[in-house]
Amino acid sequence: MLMLVKSGGEAALPEWRQAFAEADPRLEIRWWDDPSVRPEEVRFALVWDPEPGRLASYPNLGLILGSGAGVDGILRDPFLPKGVPIVRLATPGAAQRMGEYVCWAVLSLLKGARRWAVNQAAGRWEYFEPRFAAPECRVGVLGLGVLGGRAAAMLAALGFRVAGWSRSRKAIPGVESFAGDGELDPFLARTDILVCLLPDTPATRGILSAPLFAKLPEGAGLVNAGRGAQQVFADIVAALDAGRLSGAVLDVFEEEPLPPGHPAWSHPKILVTPHCASLAPKAERARFAAEAIRAWERGEPLPNRCDPARGY
Repeated sequence: MLMLVKSGGEAALPEWRQAFAEADPRLEIRWWDDPSVRPEEVRFALVWDPEPGRLASYPNLGLILGSGAGVDGILRDPFLPKGVPIVRLATPGAAQRMGEYVCWAVLSLLKGARRWAVNQAAGRWEYFEPRFAAPECRVGVLGLGVLGGRAAAMLAALGFRVAGWSRSRKAIPGVESFAGDGELDPFLARTDILVCLLPDTPATRGILSAPLFAKLPEGAGLVNAGRGAQQVFADIVAALDAGRLSGAVLDVFEEEPLPPGHPAWSHPKILVTPHCASLAPKAERARFAAEAIRAWERGEPLPNRCDPARGY
């Protein structure tokens, strides 16, 4: 069974091959642009951002595997073959890693980590006191799916006052639940540090912008580990410079990798990470993909199946 891989660049192919050799040795792993592959041979595709129309060129394609938790790069294809299921490789380990990242990011904002880093680079010894301790700080998580739910629970365990907002109400111990459009504004009003873990959909694009920031308490912090299309970067900078936001930790950007000279690199209130918040190792993702393929072969429900109409 032949699988094409387009994730991590061609240099990552040997690692993918080794991972799938252990997860399901029946699979033959080939690079996305291997000229020797005949289109009718392709049964599976593991991809992040396939060029439009490419997936539709494989007549026997049975399953599309998104190489991460998000599938916006796949759903952007206007020629996406209808009827071919899409599975997101959001592994259980990814939820743990996202929780770790969010806790680190929120603590970094709480303690002023970016300010420490700027001072260290300047050789400046400056004492300052954090505004809150965790039990006094209200964290709000936008998006309470698998990743957001885990992150919210881990933040609550650290002592933060945690709430989450989602389309439907969720029950997570220690986390106050807000749901639906009518409860978004009250959720924002009680949030000192906002964490965005929303999926990429038409409704969420550009949501992190000036109108939303105006509904947060003055001096709120921002963590975005969702998608770059959800943030209006110019509005983030304006809010930081005006004091409407006190700091931001950004893991995602509209252009990735973030180019040299981009203002995010040097802004004194922005901490940049390279879209690494929840990405599981290739071996873990290969095991998850192999389990999904076996479920597909048996005609069983697929784990993390994407609904293209919802965008995730």
